[in-house]
Amino acid sequence: MAKLHFQYSTMNAGKSTLLLQAAHNYNERGMQTYLLTAGVDTRAGPCTIGSRIGLSRPAETFGPEDDLFARCEARLAQGAVACIFVDEAQFLTRAQVWQLARVVDDLGVPVMAYGLRVDFRGELFPGSAALLALADEMREVRTICHCGRKATMVIRQGPDGEVLRDGAQVQIGGNETYVSLCRRHWREAVGDRG
Repeated sequence: MAKLHFQYSTMNAGKSTLLLQAAHNYNERGMQTYLLTAGVDTRAGPCTIGSRIGLSRPAETFGPEDDLFARCEARLAQGAVACIFVDEAQFLTRAQVWQLARVVDDLGVPVMAYGLRVDFRGELFPGSAALLALADEMREVRTICHCGRKATMVIRQGPDGEVLRDGAQVQIGGNETYVSLCRRHWREAVGDRG
């Protein structure tokens, strides 16, 4: 039975690595997969899912205007797909999450989405909020704060290393921009101690 899965975390927890490993496992057994990633994030290169440890694979990109049900349906018309993988799922729109739910329900193909849960302000991304509401199965991918506790939050730093408290929800960046922290250390970093 196909399901909509959401694996979420903060930055640098290994979500893309897990996605690439799972896709490899399907392919190694002769099953085809369909990989999608947000077009806005090109850190690994255009049309590429990449991990910090150096793994990468080509993928098709999506933007907010894309109908992912139609895209998946068109891909399935070219041949069987055992699983659809979506990286950077926080950039999905609410409508696209519903489209992926329809892929699962109407086309019978499992969808595994990987993404951030919250932004640097501690607010849910729209795609993540919809996935938390609609996913059949959810799994938190864990990483740690500098203190050793589970990191659930992320801060954004400016070029000078200063913690930013305002700004656009989306700003693509890696370790030079974002630091994963536990809630306590996030609150201290953003000046909210009470």
